[in-house]
Amino acid sequence: MIFAMKRLRVVVSLITQENDYQTEQAAAAEEAATRLGIDLEVLYADSDSILQSQQILKYVQADAKARPEAIVLEPVGGTALPQVARAAVSAGLAWVVLNREVGYVRELRQTAKVPVFGVASDNLEIGRIQGRQFAALMPQGGSVLYIQGPSESDACKLRTLGMYETRASNVQVKTMKGNWTEASAFKAITAWLRLATSQQTPIDLVAAQNDAMAVGAKKAFQQFSYEGQARDRWLSIPFIGCDGVARTGQAWVRSGLLTATVVAPPLAGTALEMLSRAFQTGATQPEISFIAPRSLPTIESLTAAAAQSSRSATAASRT
Repeated sequence: MIFAMKRLRVVVSLITQENDYQTEQAAAAEEAATRLGIDLEVLYADSDSILQSQQILKYVQADAKARPEAIVLEPVGGTALPQVARAAVSAGLAWVVLNREVGYVRELRQTAKVPVFGVASDNLEIGRIQGRQFAALMPQGGSVLYIQGPSESDACKLRTLGMYETRASNVQVKTMKGNWTEASAFKAITAWLRLATSQQTPIDLVAAQNDAMAVGAKKAFQQFSYEGQARDRWLSIPFIGCDGVARTGQAWVRSGLLTATVVAPPLAGTALEMLSRAFQTGATQPEISFIAPRSLPTIESLTAAAAQSSRSATAASRT
């Protein structure tokens, strides 16, 4: 079906403004909207699924002339708002889900007269890459302090599963929870460091499921009042994250604040391109499209750097 040619109005609903990847999603959407001639409005749900539902329903229930042509959302909660999705599609709004595989998309596509599809980072592969980074950075094995996102998040579940798939058998993982923000990781790590047992826990690498939490963790270690060599040891270990936003995660790797990240390109711009194509040509978009991630630096570079560090340490011990 080819839709009437007019300027598209699209609402993009994102999780929180307190996360670099989410603001990069907004920036990618704005760039694509300008290029494609789309009228865009970006909303942030403050990590509250009820608020996200209310924000979107305001547009779904508006008068026909005031409704946008499409809703693009990155869901806060695990359900991805199925009732809101059905109401939106019934009202003639296209529906695009970011970074989540949800069963109702297939169901809606069977009867929808508007585009319904998903665009997601390959979160399982992101986890696999991070597991390979562990092996590259700790060729002799070791212990990882692993900061996860919210347990109801598909990204958290898939990144964890992928990490365990590729984690070497000589790598031990201790997990704790964050909420995708720098502040949440800072709070979790600070609370853990106040436990007497933390000082006796061997940790060789700190990894987080996004870059913001990795930086929050590092700041917690920096600010915690260890003395002398103990504090220096904590800060000398690698800190790695995921998402690899150009102005934050990638820049933090280049500056040395983080040792590595996994670059997951923002999805909102791709979603708008697919929406524009669907409305202009009537072409059916895939039920879900996965965007491939990559390691920064490459796994080969991390392996070589770890080998060089080991050789330097061995030479220093002999002098």
